[in-house]
Amino acid sequence: MARLTLVVVAVCLACAPIPAPSTQSAAAPVPPGTDTAGLVRAGLGSLRQEDVALRLQLQGLEVRALPLDESIIRTLSPDSYRSLHELVASQREAVSKVERRTGQRAVSVWYVSFFGTEVGEVRFSPMEMIVTSVGRDFRPLDVVPLTPGFGAQRLRQRETQSALFIFDGQIDVNQPLSVQFETAQNSDWPAVLARVERERALIRSRSR
Repeated sequence: MARLTLVVVAVCLACAPIPAPSTQSAAAPVPPGTDTAGLVRAGLGSLRQEDVALRLQLQGLEVRALPLDESIIRTLSPDSYRSLHELVASQREAVSKVERRTGQRAVSVWYVSFFGTEVGEVRFSPMEMIVTSVGRDFRPLDVVPLTPGFGAQRLRQRETQSALFIFDGQIDVNQPLSVQFETAQNSDWPAVLARVERERALIRSRSR
């Protein structure tokens, strides 16, 4: 009788359906110092704004362009990151209007400043700025002034005017690019990216 019972149990087990493997894969572990989007944690960087900005020098005028992508500005010192992050947040509605008007799902936002370097006045044309990325030239979709006199498009000596420049979201700030304004061009972005990547590694190391 005992032998018969064992046979019945064995047959039942053999006929039982094999459970299907789970289709839900385990979540990949998040590396130290990064969030679920793969970005390094904010507030742990040490770079200055000057370390991630591209400068262009023209007669009577200096231009500084800095992409405000989170992947870049999170490598800045806590105060610098906070000020730029809050700047983008404060202009979110203006940026959204440009997205809606141009049909863009995402845009690339840059902080651009113009500084007068010579006696007298110098004029500038904001829409002359070009970012070359992924084999394409991008002109601003629009400009959101940050200083009261930006719309006059002229500078006195030692005066600064600044604005947010809104470009097509296809610009990839994590790949080599160049910035041109009128006759001046800066292609130093690969060196900036190397600096940024070193800082990302340091942030991850600090987090451990």
